[in-house]
Amino acid sequence: MGKKPSEKTIWIPEPFRKSAQNIAEDAVKQFVEYNQVIGLGSGPMAAAIINEIGKIPLDIKKTLKCIASSTQIKQEALAGNLRIVDNNLVPEIDIVFDGADQLDSQLHMIKGGGGALLKEKVLHSGAKIIVITAESFKYVKSFDRSVPIELHPFVLYLLQKELESKHDGKPELRMLNEGYPYVTENGNFILDTVFPSILDVEKKEAELKNIPGVIEVGLFTKHANLYYKAKNDGSFESTKI
Repeated sequence: MGKKPSEKTIWIPEPFRKSAQNIAEDAVKQFVEYNQVIGLGSGPMAAAIINEIGKIPLDIKKTLKCIASSTQIKQEALAGNLRIVDNNLVPEIDIVFDGADQLDSQLHMIKGGGGALLKEKVLHSGAKIIVITAESFKYVKSFDRSVPIELHPFVLYLLQKELESKHDGKPELRMLNEGYPYVTENGNFILDTVFPSILDVEKKEAELKNIPGVIEVGLFTKHANLYYKAKNDGSFESTKI
């Protein structure tokens, strides 16, 4: 059986639960107002903000229109009685609340650990304001984790070869515990790819996107307007761009 709208689907682990709640309260107070179109990104920290939006007064909440990046985050929104609308309103998005898997010293991001990188990047591209929340340990000097690459299944073996031979990458097909390939909500595969170093993130993003069959790349080079850094003592920092 599927989850009911009232069921919570994302759990925020300690020791960041308190800081996530404090950030959520601050973000909603600063940014959420009447008649907005809101993009809902993915991950536990973004889910905390979505849950907080669900607590706002009904007269404001009933004027909001939300676009979810995944079925999982849609369930979070429905649990708070938020209205989910069609993606034809993407060009009118007022604000996106989202998380990140890692951020480098230039505030470029790696996203896609949850598999929603395509819809997340679309939401970012259409938004007037982007707000990112991530735990303190995800802020690093330079990337040291794999980059998710969403691809059409037809190009899998060609892309694996090209990533290895032309980009010095080490791609690994994302798998389910049952031994089957992970399939995104868009019907695609993901190659989690380790690169020895990425000296120019914008260039690497463009190079990978230019490979035939690549749908989207988990390198996010468009800067957000505000970054929250959640700390394990319940506090947080924020950086405006």
